Amino acid sequence: MEKKFLDILVCPVCKGALEYKQEKQELWCRQSKLAYPIKDGIPFMLENEARQLSDEELHQ
Repeated sequence: MEKKFLDILVCPVCKGALEYKQEKQELWCRQSKLAYPIKDGIPFMLENEARQLSDEELHQ
């Protein structure tokens, strides 16, 4: 994921900042506690495609 794209993407739920997790191929929003998948280089920024982040993940 290129830095310039990450700078313009925001969480569709809360409009918060996203963190790129390369090893998981996900974009994390700590505010909404959601992880959006990246498939074949394309972020799927739909709430129903996201998974809930665990408390353990949020404290990493």
